[in-house]
Amino acid sequence: MNVIIENLPRFAEGFLMTLRLLVISGAGALVIGTVVAAMRISPIPALRGFAVVYTEAIRNTPLTLVLFFCALVLPNLGVRLDFTTAALVGLTFYTSPFVAEALRSGINGIPVGQAEAARALGMGFNQTVRLIVLPQAVRMVIPPLINVLIALTKNTSVAAGFSVIELVAVSRQVIQQNGNATIAILVAVAVFYLVITIPLGQVAAHLERRVMVNR
Repeated sequence: MNVIIENLPRFAEGFLMTLRLLVISGAGALVIGTVVAAMRISPIPALRGFAVVYTEAIRNTPLTLVLFFCALVLPNLGVRLDFTTAALVGLTFYTSPFVAEALRSGINGIPVGQAEAARALGMGFNQTVRLIVLPQAVRMVIPPLINVLIALTKNTSVAAGFSVIELVAVSRQVIQQNGNATIAILVAVAVFYLVITIPLGQVAAHLERRVMVNR
């Protein structure tokens, strides 16, 4: 326990970095995922095709390879990123297809008649999606979206392998200096993760109950 207290500032620094990765990557993934979900239902075949390829390619690629691409390949292509920025970019793009698929499931759950009614009123595709379809889809899939964010929280640990000093990287450093307290250190790191994931899970459960009542 003394090891945890003595290194608490380092754990706090790693915890804040994990939160930073979660918040920035999560926000970026929500934006990109929403655009991709809209492209999946676009009347333009080229946009639908791109969205399908993008979603399937990234969802079936290991996160480690995505981060390798951002940290090692992009610099060779002239895109210079520090390791933290590379991790943020990689996590954002890796998570966005999961957001898109969650939104698409919500869109598929909306009665077709609503879109048809919007078109009958003279609304174009963009207006229909923005004003009619997406607001309802988002409400329906808030719990799955939060589950995506919980998965993202755990995925931030992969950034430790790319010189980003988040919780796992801090734990590795502390264990190297205090090998006799390995179990206590790992338990402490797990608790830090639970501080993030348990509230997110509770929010998801609460919102799911509210959505069911509204239905």
